[in-house]
Amino acid sequence: MESTSASTTYHRVAIDGIGIFYREAGPKNAPAIVLLHGFPSSSREFDTLIPLLATRYHMIVPDFPGFGQSDAPPPSAYAYTFDHLANTMDAFLDQLDIKTYSFYLHDYGGPVGFRIMLAHSERVQSLIIQNANVYQEGLGTKWATIAKYWSDPKSHPEVFEAFVSRTATEQRHTLGTSHPERYNPDTWTDEYAHLSKPGQHAIQSALLYDYRTNVASYSEWQAWLQAHKPPTLVVWGRNDPSFIAPGAEAFKRDLPDAEIHLLDAGHFALDEKNDDIARLILQFLAKHVDRAAP
Repeated sequence: MESTSASTTYHRVAIDGIGIFYREAGPKNAPAIVLLHGFPSSSREFDTLIPLLATRYHMIVPDFPGFGQSDAPPPSAYAYTFDHLANTMDAFLDQLDIKTYSFYLHDYGGPVGFRIMLAHSERVQSLIIQNANVYQEGLGTKWATIAKYWSDPKSHPEVFEAFVSRTATEQRHTLGTSHPERYNPDTWTDEYAHLSKPGQHAIQSALLYDYRTNVASYSEWQAWLQAHKPPTLVVWGRNDPSFIAPGAEAFKRDLPDAEIHLLDAGHFALDEKNDDIARLILQFLAKHVDRAAP
């Protein structure tokens, strides 16, 4: 019988005084998969995927500081930069004694994960990339507007307001899909409720401004891929208007052996392609991780 969500457990640990919430599932002696979520979601975005993989793998799924059920201290107490998020997640994995793992990276999870990989190349067994961009050609048209915000945030408050609006929160899920009936409106309703909490605008505006450092790091991350060539599976919602399909295909430049699948889905591809993505992951890991296990 397939594993169910009943196999998932919920935990909190303190990392440098910050409470980090995480989901965990699967046998602890199995190969680990660390799933890093996107904006403005949390580990909850993987709820339907976790039980399909937990039959074979140890699933570790944290919320970043400022997201989900993790603590959200004000920027005066915690610097909301991608460097800092990566340092916190790195310390989190150390505290859980997760020594080797595959990464599932989505959206904001990409820049967090790549920073960790550069620090600990030896720990990465494989990569699963889902609409986590590391190439200029993967940036959709909206990023030209966001670049104006990066150049002068105080002169372009409308850019941030649009970024965290209810419309944008919904459209991150539904825009471009040919199957809107598969999308649960509770998802964006809850995400927007989170963005509307006191202090969230300060947190998210700091991260949006710092996102410019990710684009500046693309060449370094590409060089790491060229040098280390980890087994890589790209499962990309091709209808995503934010991180567009050429960003998926670009991985072939640095990883000629990468397995790339463009799915008929949007930015949150799991919303409508959960089973397909799970099947592709299980096949991929059986070839590249299971066989490599001692």
